[in-house]
Amino acid sequence: MHLRVVQRILGLLLMLYGVTMLPPVAVSVYFADGQATAFIEALAITFLAGLVAWLPARNDRRELRLRDGFLVAAVFWLGLGSFGALPLVLAQNPDMSVTGAVFEAVSGLTTTGATVLTGLDSLPKSILYYRAQLHWLGGMGIIVLAVAILPMLGVGGMQLYRAETPGPMKDSKLTPRITETAKALWLIYVGLSVACTVAYWLAGMSIFDAVCHSFATMATGGFSTHDASIAWFNSPLIEAIAIVFMFLAGASFSLHFVAWRSRGLGAYLRDPEFRAYFWILLVLSVVGAACLAVTGHYGTLADSVRHSTFHFVSFMTSTGFVATGFDQWPGALPLTLILVSFIGGCAGSTGGGMKVVRWLLLYNQGVREVKRLVHPAAEIPVRLGDSVVPQRVIESVWGFCVVYIMLFGAMLLMLIASGVDQVTAFSALATSINNMGPGLGKVVADFTQVNDVAKWVCIFAMLFGRLEVFTLLVLFSPTFWRS
Repeated sequence: MHLRVVQRILGLLLMLYGVTMLPPVAVSVYFADGQATAFIEALAITFLAGLVAWLPARNDRRELRLRDGFLVAAVFWLGLGSFGALPLVLAQNPDMSVTGAVFEAVSGLTTTGATVLTGLDSLPKSILYYRAQLHWLGGMGIIVLAVAILPMLGVGGMQLYRAETPGPMKDSKLTPRITETAKALWLIYVGLSVACTVAYWLAGMSIFDAVCHSFATMATGGFSTHDASIAWFNSPLIEAIAIVFMFLAGASFSLHFVAWRSRGLGAYLRDPEFRAYFWILLVLSVVGAACLAVTGHYGTLADSVRHSTFHFVSFMTSTGFVATGFDQWPGALPLTLILVSFIGGCAGSTGGGMKVVRWLLLYNQGVREVKRLVHPAAEIPVRLGDSVVPQRVIESVWGFCVVYIMLFGAMLLMLIASGVDQVTAFSALATSINNMGPGLGKVVADFTQVNDVAKWVCIFAMLFGRLEVFTLLVLFSPTFWRS
């Protein structure tokens, strides 16, 4: 374990993160909302902490090992919630407790979108922008950003990328050099964000709302500048734009890169995970629209299709935007929306959940076991498209799912033990660990009615979900710390 190398990189990352507080300062000055001082103080504290960590280890240029990469990712994300909360603690408006500020910051950085704030329409513009920026930076991962723009790290970088990038298949690179890979992913991310901003603006949003909502959309985060979320605009066109970009954000950015480089859509059509992602959303949207239409919940079939499609895309991609009172939908539809967040987006997307590819592999594994009952001696491989999936990958997927369920059960008991009712506890934990946002019960709109103990449980659930469980759990293994 190269602890001084880890210290140097963490120091650099903290200094980098401190610099990202400059845009909120500019927003505060432009709108004269009086919050610039809070961001300047937070910037100074964060940058100074990074500098103190970096200086003693600045000359250590040893190669970063795999375990070092996991330690950097885990410690940085754990610490980022504290430093990210500083502007919210120091700001005069809103007046937030430390627990509330850390919850809000972690929710933003992990692109969860759960909030403890109310009265968003009257909050300072810089605070609203900062929340959206937290989403945008956390969406692709600030560590990948650092690898892309800080070649001065003097290390290979692949270890950081593997620890940070979501999904079960993290070893494949789009380009020969990891720095170029990270740059390619961020160029696509930035390009789609700009396109989303322009589309929202042309559809009738103010430029400020367009920027903030595009950040939340492409990060599949869900923070809005209004308490009513997307419903505030009451615009089918804006909802349609959100559907398109939420869908794109929930697909693999590696796939977007391959499609862009090949100048065609063939990459999407050939990818089994993308096809499954598309069909799951299509079927759920149609079934949801049919249920809403049959029960007469909305006046027209068009409204049923509109709201069903929007919310199933929003919840499965873990964006969490809301355009109507989904908790009042008939039958099992509200619970279905919560459960679909467990599927999540594709591996390599900004979406949360367990990822489509894992569910696809589990399904194929189940089909294989059924065939083995009929043909016990047959050698039946698990395939993903035309490729045979190595047994090691199957085992890792099973291990991930088992640990995911065990963690969910343990944290659910903690929430209930803290005094949260069962419906609220289940949906609050589901929305936290799947990085999705809205829930049922007392957390339909926000987490203001959840006690502080439950908030801290949800904070760790968000981090476990964002780093896909093992990046944090590995730190508790004695093997990890042995030299």
